[in-house]
Amino acid sequence: MAVLEKLRGWGIVLSILVALPLLLFIIDPSQVMQALQSLSSKYDVGQIGGKKVSYTEFQAETDRLSKIYEMISGSSSSGEEQQNQVREEVWNSFVMDNLFLKNAHAAGINVGSKEIVDLTSGENLSPIIQQLFGNKENVVDFVRGLSEDESGRTGAIWNYVKKQVSDAQYMGKYNALFVNSDYLNSVTLGRLVNDNNVTADVEYVMVPYSFATDSTVVVSQEEIQKYYKDHKKDFRQKATREIEYTLFEVKPSDADKAAQKAEYDKLYAEFTTTDNVRTFIQRNSDYSWTEKYFKGGDLRSVNRQVDEFVGANDSGASEIFTDGDKFFSVRILKTAQVPENIDLSIIVLAGAKAQHNADSLLTVLKGGADFAAVAQANSLDQRSAENGGHIGNFTQNNIIPGLEGAFTAKVGEPFIVNGGGYTYIAKVTEANDPSLKKQVAIFQKNVLPSNETNSIYYNKASRLATLAAGSYKNYRAAIDSNAVADAYSRPEKINEGTDNYSGVKHSKEVTRWAFDNKPGKASGVITVDNKYFFVVAVKSATKEGYTPVAEVSEMIKNRLYADKYSAKKTADVKAEIEGLNTLEAMAEKLGTTVSHQEDLASSLRSRSEDPKFLGAVSAAKEGVITGPVEGSMGTYIFRVNSRETGEAFTDSDARTNRTQMVGYTAQMIVPLMMDDADVKDNRARFF
Repeated sequence: MAVLEKLRGWGIVLSILVALPLLLFIIDPSQVMQALQSLSSKYDVGQIGGKKVSYTEFQAETDRLSKIYEMISGSSSSGEEQQNQVREEVWNSFVMDNLFLKNAHAAGINVGSKEIVDLTSGENLSPIIQQLFGNKENVVDFVRGLSEDESGRTGAIWNYVKKQVSDAQYMGKYNALFVNSDYLNSVTLGRLVNDNNVTADVEYVMVPYSFATDSTVVVSQEEIQKYYKDHKKDFRQKATREIEYTLFEVKPSDADKAAQKAEYDKLYAEFTTTDNVRTFIQRNSDYSWTEKYFKGGDLRSVNRQVDEFVGANDSGASEIFTDGDKFFSVRILKTAQVPENIDLSIIVLAGAKAQHNADSLLTVLKGGADFAAVAQANSLDQRSAENGGHIGNFTQNNIIPGLEGAFTAKVGEPFIVNGGGYTYIAKVTEANDPSLKKQVAIFQKNVLPSNETNSIYYNKASRLATLAAGSYKNYRAAIDSNAVADAYSRPEKINEGTDNYSGVKHSKEVTRWAFDNKPGKASGVITVDNKYFFVVAVKSATKEGYTPVAEVSEMIKNRLYADKYSAKKTADVKAEIEGLNTLEAMAEKLGTTVSHQEDLASSLRSRSEDPKFLGAVSAAKEGVITGPVEGSMGTYIFRVNSRETGEAFTDSDARTNRTQMVGYTAQMIVPLMMDDADVKDNRARFF
């Protein structure tokens, strides 16, 4: 019976154990994980206006916006910098929708549907529309094509553009409401001008504050606690981790270099003789093929010896150069007089008949037809068509892919070139500063560690991780005992955005591990870019929130001490000069001298003087000894002998300064909204 009762007690547990596999058999495990993630703030990219933004939601919007960028620009946004820009826009969009628009509506601001129509296709085109489409007619043509695009791509672009226009209009109205509410009336303007034109003839005595500690000035723990409580918002802190880590960088061995040098030598003979150099470089070189022309000095950043060879020769192939873990050789293919920059006109054609049409148009142009007229009638590129083919001034570094040959083309003669899926008729209208340059092929090979070398470094990292056995204490013991060769521990304080350790970029995996583990833990081997092995230990952790009073106690104490010390010093000076009637007598009593300044300016025109002293001077009566005044750098006793009003600071200066101040304040609208709404930005956890 006892056994039966125990089994009955375990009945619910057994039921769960039996039911869970059946449930997972029926339900997609990824759906279960997604549901769990949605319930955990750990998987939130942020929280804005009370709304959580999950990683799944944020990434989906990032993917959507990336596709729109690609459709608009015609190029991929897969690079790290481009992706960061996309993520920034996605985050700003969430802030706009969940915070800014709510506040704008609460302020009585709205953007109506008729207003959007006017901004996108009416008489008052938004700057966004003007930049993308140029004019109203192009917008109308684009919108007409929406119904013909079954893919939905055009519609997605249009919805995105309208959203950008709407958001910009809301932002502009809110900023205008804020900026225009700051009215500079004539009385205030006159006061600003007058205050900034007044200079004073001042005699004064200053007793500087001492750097030595005054033992009679005491700051109590109660005063520290009160200051902390009154200013707690100033002590907000982000989550941090204090870690130690050992980095093993996999470097090629001498044997690796020798083996790969032998392979390079075999390919070198082909490189110096092949007629198809471009294909050889594309297949074998770690330095990409380029159509550019170079002169001496241009290739110094690639390799000094390569640069010197190109500068000194007009043909031939160099010997093999070794530079660290790289092998180089260079072959000069062509020489030509190449300009630094060119003015270029193009006609863009595409489609199955593009080449045929280009041949026909080239014949027409060579027959004397006007290039601008032909471009306006035939070019698919809007800018080219509108400008009679002219698209701007180019260097070799910013030329449109496919048009590199324009730098060696004859000025004024049109030619056909294909590139990037288009057929171009191009014409160089002007070429500036030509000089002798060379087109070269650079055969570069980077020496890579072999599998054997990789294993040696991994085994070192693995041995350290094994000795650490998941413990910071053991990690330190292994480091201190030199138990692993080349194991050098580095301390670092990190936040959730840290992704660079000792120059090793994209190391976010190290950061994630540190934030997922408690102090006292040590990691296994963490691999980055397949060539760096990390072993990490967490020494201490700081949670997001407020810095404990104990950690800022000394800072608060110093601040309160300074305030109490300056007040005491001023009181001491007052007592010492009691009964004295002249600045000279006061200076003698205080062991100092009387200083004199003839044109002491106040307010915006003075940057170096003690601000408290300036304030006291501006309010003091002429001919009367004033003080002692507690300043920022010392205690002052002074007399204003006279004041003069000049004309250096004008109405225009006052208005400009006020506009700058209001403009700066307007830039803080969204950050202040985010601070007030306690927005949580956790993007650093994921990206």
